[in-house]
Amino acid sequence: MTESTIKLAVTRYRPGQDREPTVQTYTVPYHDDWVVLDALQYVKDNIDGTLSFRWSCHMGVCGSCGMMVDGTPKLTCAAFLRESYPREVRVEPLANFPVVRDLIVDIDDFMHKLSEVKPYIIREDLDSLPLGLGHELRQTPAELEDFKQFGMCINCMLCYSACPVYAMEPKFLGPAAIALAHRYNMDSRDQGRNQRMPVIGSSEGIWECTFVGECSVVCPKHVDPAAAIQRTKLATTNDWFKSMLMPWGNR
Repeated sequence: MTESTIKLAVTRYRPGQDREPTVQTYTVPYHDDWVVLDALQYVKDNIDGTLSFRWSCHMGVCGSCGMMVDGTPKLTCAAFLRESYPREVRVEPLANFPVVRDLIVDIDDFMHKLSEVKPYIIREDLDSLPLGLGHELRQTPAELEDFKQFGMCINCMLCYSACPVYAMEPKFLGPAAIALAHRYNMDSRDQGRNQRMPVIGSSEGIWECTFVGECSVVCPKHVDPAAAIQRTKLATTNDWFKSMLMPWGNR
C-alpha cells in the first residue's frame, strides 16, 4: 500500500546566500494526526537539515512556533495537516516582522514594546511588605476573574502578524502589549497603572487601533486583545473626564 503524502511549500531565506526569499517544496508523509510542525520536523530530520524554524514545547504553551499557514497566522503545533489535505500547505514566516532566516523572524521590536508596558506587578510598598507565609497579597475569585482572560497571552505574536494597523504603522504598541498592560492594570495587587497609562494612551498606543478585530480572531488562547484595547480606551477617556471635572483629584 502506497503511503499518503502531502506537499509543503516553505519559504526559504538564507542571509548571504539569497538576495530575497524563495519557496521550496517538500513532499512529506501524511498522517491524520500530524500538525504542520511535525511535517517541518520531518523535513529537518530527513530531507533538509538546513531548514530553520523556531519551536519548543509542541503543546501550544510556549508560543514560539507561530508562522503563516496558508496565509493565516497560526501556531504550527496546533495546525493540523488534515485541514489542508490533499492540498499543498503553504508555510511562511510571520507577516509584519523582518525575516532572520527561513521561517525565523526578528522579534526585537515586540520585546521592546512588551518591556515598555511593564508587564509585571508593581508595588510602591515592596520594601515595607512583610514576607513569609500568611503575608501574600491575596485575591478573591472575583478579583482574579477581572483579568484572568487577558493573562492567558503566551507572546506568540500571531496578533501582530494579523494586525493591519501594525502592518502599516510599525510604531503601534500592538495588541499583545496592550492586552498585558490591561491585565496588570486590572490586577488588585498592582499599583503601576499610572506608570503604564502614558505609554498605552500615547499616539502610538490604543488610539492607533481601528478595532478591526483580527488580533482576537487569530489568538490561540482567546485572550481577546481587541476587547482589552477598547476597555483601555474607555478607562483612558474616563480618566480624562475626571481630570477635567475634578482636577483636584490628581493633587
